[in-house]
Amino acid sequence: MAAAEESAGDLVAPGSWPDDPAGPDTPVAHSAGEVTELADGAVTLRELTARQSVCRACPRLVAWREQVAVTRRRAFRGERYWGRPVTGWGSERPRLLIVGLAPAAHGGNRTGRIFTGDRSGDFLFASLYRCGFAVQPTSVAAGDGQRLLDARMVAAVGCAPPDNKPEPAERDTCAAWLVAELRLVVSDLRAIVCLGGFAWQAIWPAMTSVGFAWPRPRPAFGHGAEVRLTSAGAPDGVLVIGCYHPSQQNTFTGRVTPAMLDTIFIRARDAARLPPVVTER
Repeated sequence: MAAAEESAGDLVAPGSWPDDPAGPDTPVAHSAGEVTELADGAVTLRELTARQSVCRACPRLVAWREQVAVTRRRAFRGERYWGRPVTGWGSERPRLLIVGLAPAAHGGNRTGRIFTGDRSGDFLFASLYRCGFAVQPTSVAAGDGQRLLDARMVAAVGCAPPDNKPEPAERDTCAAWLVAELRLVVSDLRAIVCLGGFAWQAIWPAMTSVGFAWPRPRPAFGHGAEVRLTSAGAPDGVLVIGCYHPSQQNTFTGRVTPAMLDTIFIRARDAARLPPVVTER
């Protein structure tokens, strides 16, 4: 495993982005085996996110995320793109974990933060604010003042995939980063919200890897579906809740509405044993 290489051209070199967790000496994974080794060896969330943020284990995803970062969308032509894996962010002791699919090519892949700078994020953060999990209703860029309260976000796959469709091998390679993140936060977790069927499917083997019983039969995904997982170290368990993804297609067609998202996050707040939001937000 080599230290993080200097990125070429307009690509962001480790340590050159605001609040970049990585630096020039951060080790880089170039294979699935190295992902597992580096993820398993991470002692803190900071160390984990640094290592994940420079991962180059999936050649197709690396090529796509960097191509997008260089060519850019016309509306963002004057901006510098992150163009690297997007890691988990939020509370270091979260009661709620929000799991998505992968960063958007011109959203998280541009801003360096999951669900930040795209229409899905606009919809999601407005609900999180109303439900007391975010300090402001928008998330547009790193350093914009947004913070998550008692919550953390993570993607099942850290790199923006072509057509928003990771391949099975890419999902499986990235799973080691998700498992490591769960290992570091699971003692505080009381609820997980899975945004979409991909995240729903990704969470079961990951939770099993950190000691939770595998649900039999495998529960079907649905909006509002609930499954409580238990382990020897968490007898009260963690409630996993399904939620339709707040994609543009879903929100424009009314398949997902603000009230539907609020219902999910109010339920998650209750499951996380957090006080209800009583002030008008």
